[in-house]
Amino acid sequence: MIHQGRQNMKFIKQFSIILIISLIGEALHYFIPLPVPASIYGLLIMLAGLYTKLIPLDSVREASFFLIDIMPLMFIPAAVGLLDSWGLLRPILVPFLVITLVSTVVVMVVTGKITQFFIRSDKEKKVPEHE
Repeated sequence: MIHQGRQNMKFIKQFSIILIISLIGEALHYFIPLPVPASIYGLLIMLAGLYTKLIPLDSVREASFFLIDIMPLMFIPAAVGLLDSWGLLRPILVPFLVITLVSTVVVMVVTGKITQFFIRSDKEKKVPEHE
């Protein structure tokens, strides 16, 4: 029972860290007059914190995995919204699908390349140099 309580507190702490980072992103969006979404500010802050180790990975790991696991559920309201707009969407369905497909492929390729870059740079840091 005590172990379960500690696990719950760990999740609450991890979610709190993620929410505080999101709140900081919202504040930056409010104060900086740029057309950048608050979530992007939050993601950049989280990335910088994790990369510089100001935010240890273990302090958000389990909550992050949970959020990734439930991510498909987050798309249900958007899909229902598209169904409500079917009359407006139908005339432009083909261009909409092409743009969606192309942008998805571009995002996947760019994300993969950036991930490969960080993995390679991390491996180069860990490999000792031979003289």
